[in-house]
Amino acid sequence: MAVQVLATADGRAKTALSRAHAAAWFAARAAGAPLPIGVATPPAQPARPAKPDLLDPRDVPRRRPGSPTGRIALLHAVAHIELNAVDLHWDIIARFADQPMPAGFYDDWVKAADEESKHFNLICDVLESLGSHYGAMPAHAGMWRAAFDTAEDLHGRLAVVPMVLEARGLDVTPGMIDIFRAAGVTEAVDALTVIYGEEVAHVAYGSKWFNWLCGRDGLDPKETFHRLVRRYFHGSLKPPFNTEKRAEAGLPPDFYWPLADGAATPVA
Repeated sequence: MAVQVLATADGRAKTALSRAHAAAWFAARAAGAPLPIGVATPPAQPARPAKPDLLDPRDVPRRRPGSPTGRIALLHAVAHIELNAVDLHWDIIARFADQPMPAGFYDDWVKAADEESKHFNLICDVLESLGSHYGAMPAHAGMWRAAFDTAEDLHGRLAVVPMVLEARGLDVTPGMIDIFRAAGVTEAVDALTVIYGEEVAHVAYGSKWFNWLCGRDGLDPKETFHRLVRRYFHGSLKPPFNTEKRAEAGLPPDFYWPLADGAATPVA
């Protein structure tokens, strides 16, 4: 099921399939007949539509949210992030299916994938209401790098994707909501408010299962997190941090502050 989502190129079709598979998973769980966890070979990169053009991060035009075009560009970037998140959450299920994990691990990432699918569609609806659509502008080509780099390291995947990349969403989304509220774009405010509320849980899933793995393997979670982020995340973490929401998601300040600005040093 996860590989089917990863192999679907069109964003709307991908998210429809994602939501259908999530519904089937939870229906089976509720009926007391959970679907078996198989073994699959996910693609190195998920299928993508012909548009948007994917550019090197340095070549993506700067977004200026003070103008209508800039605000559309900001929403387009959010849609791109959400579509990648759909694939990231299904990929963690397929990529590491050879590792025995409790059923709750699959519950959490299926639910996260389902919610990211909803988020993508919410933002696409807003874009279309503003006369645009996903694919109308170029997008960041580096979104899958974290998945590629951690393809053989479940600890690293949890550290970098939910606990760094998604945690960054907790930091920046309130400011985006303010931008669209000031511009009177209520549809965007409503969509981003839903996203903001649900992303806390996705970061929390990462924190929960990272700490669970560290406990199972006799590793110190904080030291392991610092080591893995320095190895796999390219750059330092950028404050300001949303300390309240990060704490709610199980991320204490001594996890991320030592990695802020120029504090992180690369590890081979």
